[in-house]
Amino acid sequence: MLDMDDPARQKPPPQIGNFAAAEGSHLDEETRDRLRRGGQAALAREFLRHRHRLRRMIEVRLDRRLLGRVDPSEVLEEAFLEAVRRLDQYLAQPPMPLFLWFRYLIGQRILAWHERLLGQQAEQPPSENIAGPSIRRPQADSASLSMHLAGQFNQDGQIPQRQNISVHIEQIISQLDPLDREILALRHFEQLNNQEVAEELGLSPATASHRYIQALEKLGALLNSLPEFQKR
Repeated sequence: MLDMDDPARQKPPPQIGNFAAAEGSHLDEETRDRLRRGGQAALAREFLRHRHRLRRMIEVRLDRRLLGRVDPSEVLEEAFLEAVRRLDQYLAQPPMPLFLWFRYLIGQRILAWHERLLGQQAEQPPSENIAGPSIRRPQADSASLSMHLAGQFNQDGQIPQRQNISVHIEQIISQLDPLDREILALRHFEQLNNQEVAEELGLSPATASHRYIQALEKLGALLNSLPEFQKR
């Protein structure tokens, strides 16, 4: 278990994108009152409500070399304990919506595992166009994205032979712009809605939607270059 009392983990999360607004603008009063009254129990209910998408984040962003070495449930537990420890600080001045705060804490734990077991330095945002350069983010793993995408196509019965398809898809994904990969990861794999993606990346909802459509079109065009995806 990682040291949850590491002082480096106690810094308040930075204001990101358009989040640097008035206090309380990112947490509705009903949720804030519920968390204040219910404390850890109320926080646990909120965390469990988002658990599936938070686990998806870990599956997409945890380095593939750590499969079998790091249990996603342990990462979730660490992040929840950190949320409990920081709850009063968060409620005093929420820097971001609650779900994105959970994602921020999950990201910090993923980075901690990368640094501890792989010796990696904290990843930076994949593009300077993504707001919040001071935020340490684990990048979406292209190998993970290709694995999930290949699995979805196989489930739909669109690829009769999946041998080596994951490798081919990974090569395709690596050709995408980093911001395109990030938006695809957030929308398609981590199941964030457009508003959440916009807030996460500091984009307007219209821009986030436009970039997502562009990314899908680019990915589709690249995939169609593979024999397995070409129309018969």
